[in-house]
Amino acid sequence: MVLFATMSWGALYAQLGGVNKHSTSLGKIWLSVLFIFRITILVLAAESVWGDEQSDFTCNTQTPGCKNVCYDHFFPVSHIRLWCLQLIFVSTPALLVAMHVAYRKRGDRRTMLANGNEKATDSDLEMLKRRRLPITGPLWWTYTCSLFFRLIFEGGFMYALYFVYDGFQMPRLLKCEQWPCPNKVDCFISRPTEKTIFTIFMVSSSAICMVLNVAELCYLIAKALMRSVTSVKLCLSD
Repeated sequence: MVLFATMSWGALYAQLGGVNKHSTSLGKIWLSVLFIFRITILVLAAESVWGDEQSDFTCNTQTPGCKNVCYDHFFPVSHIRLWCLQLIFVSTPALLVAMHVAYRKRGDRRTMLANGNEKATDSDLEMLKRRRLPITGPLWWTYTCSLFFRLIFEGGFMYALYFVYDGFQMPRLLKCEQWPCPNKVDCFISRPTEKTIFTIFMVSSSAICMVLNVAELCYLIAKALMRSVTSVKLCLSD
């Protein structure tokens, strides 16, 4: 299972790696944080930390169905599945940038061949494929929109985690009075301290990614404004 998950995330990294060479330095740092401090830790530590999430959830009653109902009440969505959804949603805007870059390069290749450039060799086409596109024009809009949606997804999932579990700390004792429990029963979570540390680590990594996205967004806006001012000055000087 871990091997399959590693292969799946590895395929995603291969796709995002194509975007990485067209992004800014902050974007490269974001991708490193995403895969080293979030996806890798999630894949390697998920099974060991959260594997006993339901099996070791115990309640001080033998009433059939009470334990399952209490577990579903306090844990409506698994932490691991919620984080996997978060990482998939956060990575999707970057894949849109990859599609835009591929579209631009296919257009440049068709233009080169349509112009009757008979001297265009395979090496020239390979250089065209490998060259880094500047983040200007339509690509700038696609890239900045991807950053904006990353921020929305990161913030939305962090709020969902906080809202569903009433905070980021795993309680040691839960009071449950859901039907068919005969009365208010005490339920206990296995290794709550370790799970709290793991949760805080994942939330902190998500917050770091949000800070990097905000910094990169400000950087791109500042660069666009500088280009606009420079072009205005050139027009006035002419």
